[in-house]
Amino acid sequence: MNIAQFKKSGHWPTLATSFLYFDVSFMVWTLLGALGAMIAPDLSLTADQKFLMVSTPILAGAFLRIALSMLVDRIGTKKTGIIAQLIVMAGLFVAWQHGIHSLNQALILGGILGVAGASFAVALPQSGRWYPPHMQGVVLGLAGAGNVGVVIDHLAAPRIAAHWGWQSVFGAALIPLALAFILYVIFSKEPPGEFKKKKLSDYAKLLSEKDAHWFCFFYTISFGGFVGLATAFAIYFSDQFGLKPVHAGEMAAFCTLVGALGRPMGGALADKLGGIKALGVFYSVAIVSLIVAALAHNLWICGAAFFVASGAFGMCNGSVFQLLPQRFAKDISVMTGLVGCGGGIGGFLLGRMFGLSKQHTGNYTVGILLFAGLCVIALIGLRLVKTRWRTTWGATAAARI
Repeated sequence: MNIAQFKKSGHWPTLATSFLYFDVSFMVWTLLGALGAMIAPDLSLTADQKFLMVSTPILAGAFLRIALSMLVDRIGTKKTGIIAQLIVMAGLFVAWQHGIHSLNQALILGGILGVAGASFAVALPQSGRWYPPHMQGVVLGLAGAGNVGVVIDHLAAPRIAAHWGWQSVFGAALIPLALAFILYVIFSKEPPGEFKKKKLSDYAKLLSEKDAHWFCFFYTISFGGFVGLATAFAIYFSDQFGLKPVHAGEMAAFCTLVGALGRPMGGALADKLGGIKALGVFYSVAIVSLIVAALAHNLWICGAAFFVASGAFGMCNGSVFQLLPQRFAKDISVMTGLVGCGGGIGGFLLGRMFGLSKQHTGNYTVGILLFAGLCVIALIGLRLVKTRWRTTWGATAAARI
């Protein structure tokens, strides 16, 4: 990619503020995961309830992405982003002032935090619509790299909680949220062009196309793997290896960082090699890494394996979104919502696999291996579609697929 050409294209303040909006939104979206090891004892949660709590924001975010995607087409990306940020800040303010005293209250907060996770359906179209097709992999990768917010979570939240209590973290989170909100309001701009308003029937129509199902499935595994691991790591390392919450958070941040940074790298490599080839490599790496992590009994071997797996899933995310605009350019906002929904469902599914595996078998091995099996299915699916994709819409695409 030509850097000079990239600088001249699009609108970099919108790209930067979209990244920041997604970054702080992702940070609070996974906040319960970062605090899970501290919240669970105070609320007397079982193993399954712990992972239900940390996975609820992921599931809520999955379906709210479709809602925000539809709202984007009606009132624009910027207005939608402003409304979503205000809802999240209000929810955190109430939780900070009144506290959380039961699982049900934690689940309600999780539902509100799902609005933060739905920021994906706003930030990516807002930034991506400013740039030409051959730059989509890098642009959407950069905007989507805001998922590095989960790293901030795991480093900062346990430390704040250790000094002032875990409920104080909800108040502390309002500070970066407010700063990002102000910058977003001032500097971000609505992308150029007119876009057709979508209806629920438009989603149903797209779901009648088999390629839409494939993209949703591929992202269910890739983003589901990344965010599912990100929300599970703190509890996993605390339970499995007896780490203190702060140290478990450090391990979680270490393993998650590479996945967050891997998204733009995956998009750039997909631009260069083709998204299909890149996905095949990254899924293969994820499979091997998850198997090693599931069977490892040593903290550092397990941590290294999860580090690689998280990186592979992050690069898969960038690769999926290098391909998506080539296939569904005219319906990118709807497909962003659909595919993002699939990714959130995947994250919830992985969290539930962790919880149910621990609850019924006493360890996490089965849950991790089951998700590795889903990665194998994704790899097989990729082989099934690659020839048809390359000889149909891929033959006229403006970028390598």
